[in-house]
Amino acid sequence: MADFKPDFAWLLKRPLCFLAFGFGSGLAPFAPGTFGTLAALPLAFVLILLGIDGLLLAFLCIVLFMWGIRICAYAERETGVSDHGGIVWDEIVAMLFVLAFVPFRWTWWLAAFVLFRLFDALKPSPVGWFDKNLHGGLGIMADDMAAAVMTLIVLRIAMLF
Repeated sequence: MADFKPDFAWLLKRPLCFLAFGFGSGLAPFAPGTFGTLAALPLAFVLILLGIDGLLLAFLCIVLFMWGIRICAYAERETGVSDHGGIVWDEIVAMLFVLAFVPFRWTWWLAAFVLFRLFDALKPSPVGWFDKNLHGGLGIMADDMAAAVMTLIVLRIAMLF
């Protein structure tokens, strides 16, 4: 974890960092990526209730991904730390992307959460390649989207049975 430890007041003074730190979920004292991923679940729930699901949610995630490149790069500059552990916008967007393509049932959401966290934490290829070879905002965002795609591949295969 990084030496720089922002607090909620610091985030409130920097709205883009507030987003990058997942509305504060990235301030968790341990496993901020897990807390960021958890933050995506109620957000997805609300979006789906508002009728933003499936391909519309996936399209929104593409927009949020592109925006996330800039948000995460900004947060890196503000913290002075490369890929600060508290930057969890990438987890939120990637998890929303996964949830756009799985059934709206707790069992599928739980499976999506567990698989995504495993792929994000263990960083198997190609996730690890993106993590090691891309830097800045794009690097922060890309490895999580790769983990999301791997999660979706496993879940879509599971849906066949």
